Amino acid sequence: MPTFTGDEAIHYDSRIQRLVPGYELLHQLTRAQCQVQLKADAKVLVVGAGTGKEVLELAKENPQMQFVAQDISRDMLDIAQQRFNEAGVHSRVKCHLGSLEGLEGAFDGAICLLVMHFIADDGGKAQLLKHIRAHLHNNAWLWIADLMKPETQFERDAQFVVCQQLGLTDIGVERTRQSFATSFFALDRMRFAQLLDDSGFSVAHCYFKALSFAGYAISCE
Repeated sequence: MPTFTGDEAIHYDSRIQRLVPGYELLHQLTRAQCQVQLKADAKVLVVGAGTGKEVLELAKENPQMQFVAQDISRDMLDIAQQRFNEAGVHSRVKCHLGSLEGLEGAFDGAICLLVMHFIADDGGKAQLLKHIRAHLHNNAWLWIADLMKPETQFERDAQFVVCQQLGLTDIGVERTRQSFATSFFALDRMRFAQLLDDSGFSVAHCYFKALSFAGYAISCE
């Protein structure tokens, strides 16, 4: 899994928009889902919060919500903390550095965007989902987005075309192609559904799809 330290953390926000088609739309739709399903003063866990985008945008639109921003990268969380301070939402956000195992508390909802495809399906994905479920109230919601296995033979190639259209260089495309083959652990929908069921979640409802990237809203059983 990438460490997202140093320059990787500093340049994350500009780079990710060239890698994920519909990146801003994914976040917009996730915020809309949260506003529909969560109460005004909900407590939300953001898994892999990175530089704080999800927290910042939800906090600005929902002045009573409280958040825990979790990440394993200190450099990413340092950037996020600075942004929370600048935006004046820091009093409603707790940053948690480290895994979910050391986290206490229960939440009304959780967001996990573009995280799980970095984790191998050797027990790691199942462990992450079970840890998230353990921190959610019954009837809480999870919004998760991930790189999935392609559903057509040409989907991956189309994805690289779009990345170039979004500003990724030829070298960047080649590196991304190699990463997709060796560093990302995409699931198909059947395996994803099985992991959710084993972890205590219900059926996943797709609310975002852009080539191989998909976002799902999932309730707790």
